[in-house]
Amino acid sequence: MTDQLQTRRTLLAWLGAGAAASALAACGTPASAASYKVNLTDAQWRKKLTKDQYFILREAGTEPAFSSPLLNEHRKGTFLCAGCDNALFDSKTMFHSGTGWPSFYQPLPGAVGTSSDFKLGYPRVEVHCADCGGHLGHVFKDGPKPTGLRYCMDGDGLKFRAAKA
Repeated sequence: MTDQLQTRRTLLAWLGAGAAASALAACGTPASAASYKVNLTDAQWRKKLTKDQYFILREAGTEPAFSSPLLNEHRKGTFLCAGCDNALFDSKTMFHSGTGWPSFYQPLPGAVGTSSDFKLGYPRVEVHCADCGGHLGHVFKDGPKPTGLRYCMDGDGLKFRAAKA
């Protein structure tokens, strides 16, 4: 009898953990595609984006550290969403974080949204494009003044538009 109770308790505990994990994962999902200004089908996104851009923006992937050419972008200009051309960051807010990903201390007003991400088993703040919902990276509280934030972005989710001289 004790073995049956223990087995039943273990089963209930696992079911409860699964339900909690599902609820947490749902909390980390950005708003539905219908709530964004730019709405494309999966087939349209695949046609529009490169394989690497699709992996980052639509599958919330991460590029290898130090692989983005944007790490060495030092001109004045604007960093845009590679999926929809939404202006995300002014180059004045970019800084060298040493992490291997383009980092900024502040996005442009209304350019990004955030959600909770539990994919690694602990909470992180995911950053997505406010216009298309594309995954851009994460924000951490270890950045420079004036905000103290580090928007750690995947370069494959971005493109750069130089300022006109």
